[in-house]
Parts: sequence; structure tokens; C-alpha cells
Amino acid sequence: MKKPRIVFMGTPEFAVASLKALVDNNYNVVGVITAPDKPAGRGRKLRTSAVKDYAVENDLLVLQPSNLKDPSFLEELKSLQADLQVVVAFRMLPEQVWRMASSGTFNLHASLLPEYRGAAPINWAIINGEIKTGLTTFYINEQIDTGAILLQREVPIGPDDTAGNLHDILMEAGSDLVLETVESICQGEANPRDQPNLKLKPAPKLNKDNCRIDWSMPLDKIYNHIRGLNPYPSAWTLLQHDQDQIECKIHSAIIVKESHGLRPGTIRTSKKEILVAAADGFIKIENLQLSGKRKMDVVSFLNGFRFEPNDKFI
Repeated sequence: MKKPRIVFMGTPEFAVASLKALVDNNYNVVGVITAPDKPAGRGRKLRTSAVKDYAVENDLLVLQPSNLKDPSFLEELKSLQADLQVVVAFRMLPEQVWRMASSGTFNLHASLLPEYRGAAPINWAIINGEIKTGLTTFYINEQIDTGAILLQREVPIGPDDTAGNLHDILMEAGSDLVLETVESICQGEANPRDQPNLKLKPAPKLNKDNCRIDWSMPLDKIYNHIRGLNPYPSAWTLLQHDQDQIECKIHSAIIVKESHGLRPGTIRTSKKEILVAAADGFIKIENLQLSGKRKMDVVSFLNGFRFEPNDKFI
């Protein structure tokens, strides 16, 4: 097979590395599908996706359908005569889209499938205290993240890795895996294998409830929760401050293993530190952000905020 006509589908920065790898290696990217521009910020100006920005800069054809089943979009996609479709960090595709390319449609997923199927695999791997994760390319089918596996690559997770730096590591490694996968398909060497049907750890979408800190958990679990949500969307808690409850994001922290008889959530402060009691020690906060305020390091925060004696995190 000659270098295929490729349609690339993706939206955020994570997908840009893979698209760039295809372009830099002279693959024939005949079209890029990405999310529609969306109003953002106080001025509600239209914001374009990272993938669109890269595609426009490199004179690639861009399509931005709001409805992937729209007949006019399907006609445009069909006219591109794609041999292969590559999907990285995009939405669920209808069958008439993923079946359109003659050599199939494959997706890059940021876990070692079948573990961590779902929307937030990077976050949940850290939240759950994993010491390794990885990347998988697989053919898309009717269900989310269940198709036949093409290639995988294992990536270690360090004890202090955050979702942010692991994202960047996987983004770059993923671009290499996309290239390897495309090459194996071009050479007729792809050997897809079915995923086992087992009960596995999921990676559901992050929401307000599953991002909240439970101070009754062990230190390690609270620490993993905080770093697994750093920098986005951030772990949060409520600060009981006098008669008020203030939402507070905890961006980064470290563990202090020290015995105490305090109730979980109890706050112990000095001029330079904030310690929060957990079941088996303290979480020492490094960066935090009260609702409506900017992110601050602890010393700066304590220069402008005074805790009351009975204040606590709940």
C-alpha cells in the first residue's frame, strides 16, 4: 500500500503531537476534523481548537461539523476518499463515519486497554495510585474503547507525577505510536487482537463529586487524588471559615507522616505552612485557590488570609 490518504480527527493539544508527527513524516493528510469554534472568556470571543490552529498554520483542509451524522458533512468526508482515519482525543463516532475509510479507523487511547476505558484515563491512573500506564491504538467499533488492539506501549508513573506532566509524556509517546500503527497498516503487518472481556478499572468523566477530597481517606489516597487532578480540573474541598463555607481548590501538596489525634480536615497553621489532618498524618498544602480568587502559594496566601481557631476542611 502506498502512503495512504489520511483523515485526522482530534481537538485538544494532546492530539496535535500526533497530527504533527504525520505531517512531519510526509503522510498525506487530506483532511482534519475537529470541534466547532466555541465562545469563551468574558468577551465570549470564538476560541478555536488546538488541532484547528495547527491545521490552519500548515494549510490542511479543516472540517468542523457540529453533527457527525449531518448528510452534508458525510458527503464532504466521503469526497476525501480516505484510506485510513486516525482519531486522537475526539468524540464518539457514528458507524457511518468510522466505517468510511477503506483501511479502517483507529484511535489512540491513553491507557493500556482494556484498563481505564473512558474519558479520563490519565487522571484515574494517578488517582488510583498506579505505577504504570501506557498507550493503545485500536480499531474503532460500536462501543467505546472496546475495539481490536493494534499496538501498545507501556509508560511508568513516578510517585510524584501529576496528570499534567504525565499528559505531556503520553502525548509525545503517543505520536510515535500513531506513526508505528500507520506504518504497520501500510505494510500490511497489522495484527489486531480482541480485548479480553473482564471487569476492569474504568476512567469515567470527571465531575464535581468525584473531584472532591475526602479527608477521611488515608494520606496516600488523598495525595494521589490531588496530583491526579493537577492542573485540571483540580481537587477541591470546602473550607468551614467561621460561619461561612468557601470552596477551595488544592492544586498541589505533599505528605507529612506524623501521628496525631486530630479529626480529619482539622487545620494546623504557622506563618509558612498549612497542614490538614488525615487519618494517618497530614497533607501539607503547597498551592491553593479560594473561590473567586487567584491560585497562590501557601506563604502568599497566609499573608492575606487569617484562619479562625475552629476553621476546618470538610
